[in-house]
Formats: sequence, C-alpha cells, structure tokens
Amino acid sequence: MSNLPISSKYRSTPMEPVDDEERNQLTTRLNDAFTEGKLEDADYRARLDRLYAARTLGELVPVVEGLPPVQTYQDPAIVAQGDTAPGELAPSRDASRFALAVGGGVAVSIVLLVILLVILL
Repeated sequence: MSNLPISSKYRSTPMEPVDDEERNQLTTRLNDAFTEGKLEDADYRARLDRLYAARTLGELVPVVEGLPPVQTYQDPAIVAQGDTAPGELAPSRDASRFALAVGGGVAVSIVLLVILLVILL
C-alpha cells in the first residue's frame, strides 16, 4: 500500500503517460535528495532506473515515495526580509543607552527628593 495521498497524481491518475517535464522534475528531486544524504547510492540509482523505465504515472509511485515533499508555496515577505529564520532570536541590542537613561532618571529623582525634604524640614 502506498503512503502517497489519494490526491497525488501518481495515485489519482496512474494510467496517464509520463512526459519529459515530469521526468526532469523527478530527476531534480532525486538529485537533491541524494545530495542532501536522504537517499543511499543504491536506492538513488534504482529510483533513477525506475524513473526512466516508467511509462505511466502509476509506475512512478516507488520513485516518489519517501522523497521530501515539494514546497508548494512562497515564503512570506516578512520571513524573507529578516536576517534570522522564524523562531530564532534576533541579536541583542545594546542596552547601555537605556541603562544610562534609567540611571540618570533615578539620580535626578533622588536629588529632587532630597531638595524637597530639605525645604520641608
């Protein structure tokens, strides 16, 4: 039994002929999977042999099973514009200015409080 969804063209239209565009796309996917270490050499070669021997999409089921899925969407612009990937922390900002401002505010408040106490006493 195949683990491909029934909506996959390899299962939903198994008798359709394989065209050159399909072979080229699957060759690219196989090459990428092999390069990324997701396929062993013998498995890679066997899948390529099956790919080029196949006449119908249904014969390609063993070729595509277990391959990483094809991304069917674009990355959102907000993800593409950042220097970090989603979920990664951004580099920390320099807090010295903030600390200086807070420290100065506290110092001014203490001086004003002391002056007020001197005047009232």
